[in-house]
Amino acid sequence: MANNLFATYKNWLKYRETCNELNRLSNRELNDLGINRGEITQLAKRAAGY
Repeated sequence: MANNLFATYKNWLKYRETCNELNRLSNRELNDLGINRGEITQLAKRAAGY
């Protein structure tokens, strides 16, 4: 159970880190990457393995 809890926490940290990094980018930088702001949550979840 502790391993599962740790893995869940680790995934959540990855999700938050990804969201924060992408939200720091300007719209132009996101556009250069082919991302719009509305996709950030979805991309962060995918990066975290949700």
